[in-house]
Formats: sequence, structure tokens, C-alpha cells
Amino acid sequence: MRTDRAEQNYRVRVARIVAVIVADPMAEHRLEDLARMAHFSPYHFHRVYSSVAGETVAATVRRVRLALATRMLENSVQSITQVALAVGYESPQAFTRAFGQFTGQSPSEFKGQMHRLELNADEARHESDPQAAPTVRIVDRPAQRVYALRHRGPLATIPHTQRRLHLHCATNAVSESLGASYGDSEDAEGFRYYAAASSPEPWPVVDAEIEMLDIPAGRYALHCLAGPYARISAAINALYSRWLPGSGYEPDDRPTLEHYMNSPRTATQADLRTDLLIPIRSASAQ
Repeated sequence: MRTDRAEQNYRVRVARIVAVIVADPMAEHRLEDLARMAHFSPYHFHRVYSSVAGETVAATVRRVRLALATRMLENSVQSITQVALAVGYESPQAFTRAFGQFTGQSPSEFKGQMHRLELNADEARHESDPQAAPTVRIVDRPAQRVYALRHRGPLATIPHTQRRLHLHCATNAVSESLGASYGDSEDAEGFRYYAAASSPEPWPVVDAEIEMLDIPAGRYALHCLAGPYARISAAINALYSRWLPGSGYEPDDRPTLEHYMNSPRTATQADLRTDLLIPIRSASAQ
């Protein structure tokens, strides 16, 4: 059995490889080269990587390239064919199949969803049709103290941090599963992300790596995202860049929240629901 120190060392070395893939997703990324960077023998590297990352190297490369595609589609500048070629697919048809498996919807549906976030900004300024279900609604949340595990490493390994927190939750009561992020994900130095859980009662045993995180009370713009977690980053970017400027609100300094309404352990990818909560304040507030 590996010691905790050895496991941490493995996580650091695998995170280094994920960072290499994220930095240049369109590179060839041969197993032999990656193994050498991680200081593993090629024979053992693939097995170690899969056990730590929860997926194969090829799956990571595919996921990172498709995540790049979501950002390109969210910008709505390039056509679907152009995006398909840019992320390494020889035809729009092959790209559409892979994208559908990754996000649960077609590239054109994804672009439409991101565009509707922009159009929906008017609903924050005017009373909307009570019969319509708004894409974004304004909610107030009370102050909250949560158990949190800080993510370290590239964003692509956040699911691993969530899995580690889930191990702690397995023996403790949990009322909400959350993600909390501070700062801009494009700012590697200033960005912080926590996998978090609230509990109706104190946990009897708390591991040293778990910390208490206080989330202040405040107002949020809430968008319920349907489908895989792979869509979260692009949807949050669209809320900040498209919805917020026309909403009559300004971003607040509280963390951006991801409230996981169900779990991939009990729901299909298409049936996953995540409330994305952008902290806001009135534009006139100081």
C-alpha cells in the first residue's frame, strides 16, 4: 500500500502532465514523452496515470481538446466546421459526435444556449412574462459555512479534487455539494477553487487537509445548467461576458458558486443539473 506521502507525490507528478496537456492540447503528447516528464517508466506510466486521474491519457487529451472547443464555440466567432478542424477533427460530423458524447448536446445547440444567456440579460432589468421560465433569475443566499478542500493544480484536474472530497463525505452528513471559486480562472496566480460541502451537523472527524470556508450572504444571478460538468466553464464565462454587462448589475467579491443538484453517480450525463451562481450587486452600490 502506498503511503499518503507517496500518493501526494503521484498526484503532483500526474498534475504536471495534465498541465502540459492543457498548455498545448493540440500537441502529439506521446506516452513515452509524458512518462519521461513525470519520471515514470513508460511501462508503468499509463496504469499510474489512470489510477490517479480516473481516466486514460487519451481521454484527458480528448476532453481538454473538446473543452477548448466549448470556449471557441462560446465566443461565437468561428463556424462549427472551423472549430472542428482547429481541435483536430477531420470532419464536422466526427466533431459533432464527439462533442455530443462530451457535453450531451450538439455544437449548434451549445452555441444557441450560450447566445440565449446574452439575450436574457433584459430579464434582469424588466419584469418578464410570468409564464416563461427565465434562463437567469436573481436569488439571495444566506451566509454559509462549509467544509472545503482547496484544489491545487490545473483546472482539468478539479474532478479529482471533487472525488477526494467525496471520500471524506462518505462517512459524514452532507446537505449540499458545491464548488466555490475566487478570482478569474485565466489568472493562474490569483485564482482559487474549493470543492465544498455543507452539513446539517458538525463532522465528528475532520482531516487536516479539510478547512472551514465562510461564504458571505448576498445576491446571485442563478443559471441552472443542464448536462455534463464539461459545460460549466463556458457557461460561467458566458454569464460574466454576455449576461452581466447588460443586466444592470456588477460582479461582487464573493465567490462564484457551483451547486451540484444531483450526481453522476446516480444520474446520466444528460440529466445532471448544476446551479451556477454569479455574485452580484446593484450597479449603484459602492
